[in-house]
Amino acid sequence: MSPPLLRCQGLAVRYGARTLVQGLDLELHAGERWALVGPNGAGKSSLLLVLAGARAPDAGSVSLAERPLAEWGVQSLAGLRSLVTDRWVDAFALSVREAVHLARYRLQSGLHSRTHPDPAAESVVLRCLAAMDCATLAERDIRTLSRGERQRVALAAALAQETQLALLDEPLSHQDPRHQVQVLQEFARYAPLAMVAALHDINAAARFATHALLLAGDGSWQAGPAAQVLTPERLSPLFGTDITQVVVASHRVFVSTGGALA
Repeated sequence: MSPPLLRCQGLAVRYGARTLVQGLDLELHAGERWALVGPNGAGKSSLLLVLAGARAPDAGSVSLAERPLAEWGVQSLAGLRSLVTDRWVDAFALSVREAVHLARYRLQSGLHSRTHPDPAAESVVLRCLAAMDCATLAERDIRTLSRGERQRVALAAALAQETQLALLDEPLSHQDPRHQVQVLQEFARYAPLAMVAALHDINAAARFATHALLLAGDGSWQAGPAAQVLTPERLSPLFGTDITQVVVASHRVFVSTGGALA
């Protein structure tokens, strides 16, 4: 097997006095799709920020492409990983197309893009907008979009960035059922892109993921192939409620059947 794209060793993430993740050892390879699953406040978003290099770990280390994350320059890092959150600040009037073009800024040699053009930009941007069902929004002012539309534009920008790793915080938030399926299918097609996606929807995680990382919020974690980790035996205590599994049209479906566990 090729060397891991992303490696965590002894990683700790804390929030104030709380230890959210402790001693995380993890290897992620090209083409793997990891679902990050856990209850509210378990540290999923905080861990994604650490993996992206937007926040320093409280202990341990993260390496990307066999090099410590802290050693990568900003522009080089932007060529290796993308990060999508569900929080945006759109302070200026930009068209959707222009906003997605900004994801490719690293491919310019400087501020004078006419001197140093990105010849593939327009075709890549339009292709990624179409993949996220945003082609008809291309000339819309980004400030006029619904939250679901805005989230899909952010996902299109992540694809247009053309990185090896995508870190996605609730990529299905604000999406209707059709777009939930479309987002997962389109990202899965971009092999060998590796992904880590924080997901509240267990069924989406089971359908999307090759691997899963469960966070309990008390420092403990469980990781491995999705079929072994996303099980009622592990999910029920994680969420503190009875969860059962059924199979519908060849898909595993998880259902919460009761209140809080005793």
